[in-house]
Amino acid sequence: MKRSLFFWILAFLITVGSAMYQRMTGPTYPVSGRVSMNGKEIAYSLKRSEESTGNHKIQIRTDDPAIHGYAEWRRYKTSDDWIRVVMNYENGILSAELPQQPPAGKLQYHVSLQNSAQTITIPAEGQVIIRFKGAVPLAVLLLHIIVIFSAMLFSARTGIETFAHEPKYKNLTYWTVALLVAGGFILGPIVQKYAFDAYWTGWPFGTDLTDNKMAAAIFSWIAAAVALKKSPNPKRWILFAALMTLLIFLIPHSMYGSELDYSKMK
Repeated sequence: MKRSLFFWILAFLITVGSAMYQRMTGPTYPVSGRVSMNGKEIAYSLKRSEESTGNHKIQIRTDDPAIHGYAEWRRYKTSDDWIRVVMNYENGILSAELPQQPPAGKLQYHVSLQNSAQTITIPAEGQVIIRFKGAVPLAVLLLHIIVIFSAMLFSARTGIETFAHEPKYKNLTYWTVALLVAGGFILGPIVQKYAFDAYWTGWPFGTDLTDNKMAAAIFSWIAAAVALKKSPNPKRWILFAALMTLLIFLIPHSMYGSELDYSKMK
């Protein structure tokens, strides 16, 4: 019992660590940092994901009416001219709005802050890319998140079990497969449909790395489940599937995700 509890705790820590890494390194995680103007530090956080239910509001707290600002934006991967929007100052906050886009539509933007002595562009290099998405019902989204990370938990736990003196990984393997299929092939496409009006945008229909990596994890575990019956040494298959899933979950979320082609509007 003590060994089993230790293995579950270790699997939980692996799952939480991989989830945090995946989230913080993904292209939808806000661009944040601090800049200094005349010795005053200003913190900022610029979002890279927004629901297609309205305009996106950029907000930066300066607490200084002498600091002005503007945002410049254009549609991503187009030759559109840059559009400048002057930021309004109210209650210590500079704000400007980016126009609502269809699901999977993207804008690239940056912000400039200025006073009588200097002008600072945020970010200092490059642009912030924000992607718009349809609203996903909270219950559906939460269920998807719970199931998919439960699958990661069971994957890690099953992989750790292969190191036990007398491993018992049969039921753990079947649970892993079931959770991955439910989270990746059932709930995942439902979330995708709400967010981007498409059930599947991975191979062979697109390049969505989230869909593709989920398919790779599922088929790895299906192969491990088959090996339980067909292979004299299924342990290798299970360990391979667990390591494959861990590497997959370390890939940043939403890489090469759904993206609207403005030239075709699809």
